[in-house]
Amino acid sequence: MRYGVLGPLAVWDAAGRPVAVPEAKVRALLASLLVHRGGPVPADRLIEEVWAGDPPCGAAGALQTKISQLRRVLGRERVVREPAGYRLVLDGDEVDAFRFQELVERAAVQEDPALRCDLLADALALWRGPAYADVAGSLFALNEIARLEELRLTAIEDRAEARLAVGEHAALAAELADAVARHPLRERLRTIQMRALYRAGRQTEALGTFQELRRLLADELGVSPGPEAADLHTAILRQEAHLAPPARRPPCRSNLPAPLTPLVGREEAVEELRARLAPGSGTRLVTLTGLGGIGKTRLAVAAAGGMTERFADGVWLVELAGLGTSSTPDDIAEQAVKTLGCAAPPGPGPDHPVGRLCRAVADRHLLIVLDNCEHVVEAAAELAGAVLAAAPGAHLLATGQEALGIPGELVRPVPPLALPDPGGVVARTGAVELFVERAAAAVPGFDLDAGNAQAVATICRRLDGVPLALELVAPRLRTMTPEQLAAYLDDRCALLAARARGLPARQRTLRDMLDCAWELLAPDERAVLGRLSAHPGGWSPASAEAICAGADLPADRVPDLLSRLVDRSLLIHEAGRFRMLESVAAYCAERVAERVAEGQGTR
Repeated sequence: MRYGVLGPLAVWDAAGRPVAVPEAKVRALLASLLVHRGGPVPADRLIEEVWAGDPPCGAAGALQTKISQLRRVLGRERVVREPAGYRLVLDGDEVDAFRFQELVERAAVQEDPALRCDLLADALALWRGPAYADVAGSLFALNEIARLEELRLTAIEDRAEARLAVGEHAALAAELADAVARHPLRERLRTIQMRALYRAGRQTEALGTFQELRRLLADELGVSPGPEAADLHTAILRQEAHLAPPARRPPCRSNLPAPLTPLVGREEAVEELRARLAPGSGTRLVTLTGLGGIGKTRLAVAAAGGMTERFADGVWLVELAGLGTSSTPDDIAEQAVKTLGCAAPPGPGPDHPVGRLCRAVADRHLLIVLDNCEHVVEAAAELAGAVLAAAPGAHLLATGQEALGIPGELVRPVPPLALPDPGGVVARTGAVELFVERAAAAVPGFDLDAGNAQAVATICRRLDGVPLALELVAPRLRTMTPEQLAAYLDDRCALLAARARGLPARQRTLRDMLDCAWELLAPDERAVLGRLSAHPGGWSPASAEAICAGADLPADRVPDLLSRLVDRSLLIHEAGRFRMLESVAAYCAERVAERVAEGQGTR
């Protein structure tokens, strides 16, 4: 669950769908528990706060009724009874106010004003209106509302100062007028407005806003402006040099490709990646793992594309798919240097490509996306370790079928898109949304409706929610109905051969994509996949061992091989069982059939 208090009270489930909390007293109860930020609240205090000092007869029973109603909405485990009272169980940043404070605190320790500005913008974007708007008149919420509103105003001022530092004075001068009108006695806000107006060439208005502040303070409080505002007024009159705007930083550079189609079903993953990779987050290497065609590159580019302003020296995509499997760290370094267009300054250190790259980026603040590392994973890992050690301001985002396996790496498996529940109402999950969008691009006017929903759901489930598979198959609706396409997918070989133009050669068909993964496997790994593919469904570890072991493959080797195949994203391990995507199983069965035809068995 997630809770919103920075505006009208709101609740969302894990998928981001709104959860209705019925009845005003139940909402007041939830608001009271949220005001106490997960701490226990005695029953008598809850009664006082929910009924605003006018409790009904049998107040204890009435409170228990409201607690039961709230538990039906949130789940019994979310509202617990303890000796000290009732408590709302909260994890991490489930409350938008907690997330807001975390972003403000992260911004406070950032030295780069552009990064401070971005973090504070993210924090302020969480506000949907006045805090606890539903219970703004309740006594129990007044202190918390005042605290949050003060934090919000301070964040607005902090962001305005950060924008001044990066040279956004002209836009800021126009935008601050409303904030100053709402809070006319706030001196810090006035001084920021004065600086912005002066730097924008509006000296008369800068002096005028000071005079207005002085008049209001004298009339309403009988005091004069503080030393900071007075000193700034004097400096403006003298046109002192330190008031001049900062030199503008040249725009960030990037070679990220512009997406041809929208990214569907990965919104939360994009936001998480940006939070993880942001300077100051503590993470400098994130690796996205998953089967080819699962959408790792699209996700990486989408996440990196929104971070160009956070890295002074740019965001760069280094494509490794064109390198051979025998490539060395020096080969990757040469590719990176060519992409970044940087030259190493003279100085100590080894004079080979890795050393030159490390010297070239040593003092830079940049994000490098190492894309398609699976066939050069050892070399990519060595290069990544060297760059991270040499360049404190460098962040890396890698993609591949397996993790790099070096210290400090944060591994994020990229799952298939969410599938609709079997047997229920077909919801617009990620897989359904992508298929419908691509189908509409191929067949104008196509949309999800009651007549085709079940067939679309079947197609998405048969394709395992793999984005590449959905994109390859959707154009077949030019010549088939959704029901015919769902039946067509029974022929898995036909699916593997579905072709599209405009994609890299390795992804023009599912077979091309799986060929690349297959060629990287050792013979024993191929044998395990082939033997498992002959037994549809999932397998417990014991069953998988029994299926795979044989005279040529000792049973004690099978667990390690299964683990390596999970690492390479060709097997999925969840809830204590192994399983294989349908497309992978069909491909492996096809390869086994080829080898049997050649008289070579299942190896």
